[in-house]
Amino acid sequence: MNGNMESSGNTFGQYKVAIVHDWLTVFGGAERVLEQLLKLFKQADIYTIVDYLDDKDRSFLNNNNITTSFVQKLPFSKKHYRSYLPLMPLAIEQFDLSQYDLVISSSYAVAKGVLTGPNQLHISYVHSPIRYAWDLQHEYLHTSGFDKGLKSILVRWFLHKIRIWDHRTSSGVDEWIANSTFIKKRIRKVYRCKSKVIHPPVNTNRFKPTEVKKEHYFTVSRMVPYKRIDLIVNAFKKMPDKELIVIGDGPEFGKINKNLTPNIKLLGFQSSSIVEEYMSTAKAFIFAAQEDFGIVPVEAQACGIPVIAYGKGGVLDSVEEGKTGMFFSQQTEDSLIQSIQMFELNYKNFDSNYIRKHADKFSEERFRNEMSETVQRAIDCYFDNKQ
Repeated sequence: MNGNMESSGNTFGQYKVAIVHDWLTVFGGAERVLEQLLKLFKQADIYTIVDYLDDKDRSFLNNNNITTSFVQKLPFSKKHYRSYLPLMPLAIEQFDLSQYDLVISSSYAVAKGVLTGPNQLHISYVHSPIRYAWDLQHEYLHTSGFDKGLKSILVRWFLHKIRIWDHRTSSGVDEWIANSTFIKKRIRKVYRCKSKVIHPPVNTNRFKPTEVKKEHYFTVSRMVPYKRIDLIVNAFKKMPDKELIVIGDGPEFGKINKNLTPNIKLLGFQSSSIVEEYMSTAKAFIFAAQEDFGIVPVEAQACGIPVIAYGKGGVLDSVEEGKTGMFFSQQTEDSLIQSIQMFELNYKNFDSNYIRKHADKFSEERFRNEMSETVQRAIDCYFDNKQ
């Protein structure tokens, strides 16, 4: 076995490692996982469909070798790489990983579909099976305007083909890791496979609780339909005595910004320091999306503030009801309003120190430790059985 890989605190040095990442275009939740994987596997080579990450966001890549697919060279792929999704299964299969002993895919689209052989261990960290191809297909078709007409037929046919490919390639994964209990259930449903839950890394050290608390409620998000910022804003329109601060930009901003009541402020995109200021002094953080995990609610808890969240998805792993936050049961304005009213009656019972300590359960160090232990166990089992 080749030995170009080192990792502090483990015995991986004898293995040559490749990390497969869907695409590098922004520094988001999946890239935070990649960042921590590269701290474990310092000399790993990276394979990705396209790499258009801005220079200001690239420092975590540490000049590791990066190989991109043929999609990188296609016209307009920088802005419209998602339009090449029909080609991505083919693209991911063209990576020659035969020289590697250990392959780790960080997958929310096609990364887990890489080809590996019987003498290679493939561990897949799954953010989600391809959302728009499986249980969220109908929502995707509706929000994208593909629910009617000839385009709808073509898109539905393609998604059908993607599901066949996605299920077939699941047999190439030796060990599954889910980013939440919610995704663990999806993996079981889609691939009929068992998985271990390791929550994504959150930089909890970046956030500090403050004793200065104000009366505003707070949310921050990219304004896209599934985030349901419209639901939050409309709920507060019905509660003019409660102040709401919203930070974020996106295609829904113009629609949400119409007919605001005086108690609601939409601040658009703001710097991290402004986000942290409003978050740390808020009465509570509001979260209305159904996310695979949801990093921002953990960041809010790292500030010592409780979270009021829609009670489905990954947030069920990160929020302790009654201790670090509260859930509303339906994705409706009335359900959110009822939860806020209940919170108002009980918010003095929330302990900011306890909330902060709870958030540390999702730290970056914890992620690295759990991944290291899980990978080591998989190596011991897999390669011992290959002798």
